[in-house]
Amino acid sequence: MLTNITSVENKNHDERLRHQHLLKKALHRPELGAVAGVLLIFGFFGIFASDSGMFSAAGIINFLEVSAQLGILAIAAAMLMIAGEFDLSIGSMIAFSGLIVAIPVAVWDWPLWLSIVFAFIAALGIGVINGCLVVKTKLPSFIVTLAFLFILRGLAIGLTRLLTGRTQVGGLKELTENDALVGLFSGEVGQSFFTWLAEIGWLETNFAGLPMVTGIPVSIVWWLVIAAMATWVLLMTRFGNWIFACGGDANAARNVGVPVARVKIMLFMMTALAATVFACLQVMDAGSADTNRGLLKEFEAIIAVVIGGTLLTGGYGSAIGAVFGALIFGTVQMGIFYTGVNTDWFKVFMGGMMLLAVMFNNYVRRKATGT
Repeated sequence: MLTNITSVENKNHDERLRHQHLLKKALHRPELGAVAGVLLIFGFFGIFASDSGMFSAAGIINFLEVSAQLGILAIAAAMLMIAGEFDLSIGSMIAFSGLIVAIPVAVWDWPLWLSIVFAFIAALGIGVINGCLVVKTKLPSFIVTLAFLFILRGLAIGLTRLLTGRTQVGGLKELTENDALVGLFSGEVGQSFFTWLAEIGWLETNFAGLPMVTGIPVSIVWWLVIAAMATWVLLMTRFGNWIFACGGDANAARNVGVPVARVKIMLFMMTALAATVFACLQVMDAGSADTNRGLLKEFEAIIAVVIGGTLLTGGYGSAIGAVFGALIFGTVQMGIFYTGVNTDWFKVFMGGMMLLAVMFNNYVRRKATGT
């Protein structure tokens, strides 16, 4: 009997140590499709847009900035989708938060920092409402957040017209130019480094001898920092394990002590905060807020997340995948511009990319789970 037990233990030990093929390991990673997509897209535009300046320093910054703005939304949306929920109110939240920042500054003479704090507090409150409605009523998050898509957009239009008589609030750059928080949501970092690169001839300069790229936009910094934090949470913390458990099987997660309701409410708060960060970046960059900002951004974020390997059914995905999904989106959007192709075809391409991503993700899931 002892011999048999020892034999079984040795067999199990050998199974654990058995070498796995590199491709099989890769198939277990949700980012695989997105990484392959990035390489394919870069190769395509490297051939057809090589002479357009797309891969010059300025061109790279352009498509990274577009990717960064969407990526901030996509990372938060990915974490929520891994937990098995959706937030379709993100786009309207962008417009609403932007106006919450702009109206107090332009109409009531609030300092910018107070308006920004107010916007983030409001975002947290809306996230709590969304989350509580989903977990308390058991309604699908698709329905609840679709309702808030219209509610927030309507509030943005109605309140802005009531308080200003217009649908746009402008003149913010002049009103906030001396505020300490402006640099947190606008401008660039690393200017001295880029100037040094131009001086030693590693960076292209203009007719005045100044570098064509003067720094890295802060939106890219926000994107990278949020991606790093989200990846750490998902892979290295108990809360990350809870997120995967909620999306995999919420009932089983509850049975083993996972606070499913609290996790989902916190994730809805995160998507609202991400939309507010996006709104602050837009408001500070443009110097204005508009009731039409953020249109369709919720769907673009979902496309980036799905391309990044997150399953629509929850329980499987990654923040890094969302980063690559947003990078594909931004690269294609700017790449079409650089190649001179009619940009009307961009959304056709993105719809096709989403279908292909869903089919590929289903294939990966079957390989990973053996079902």
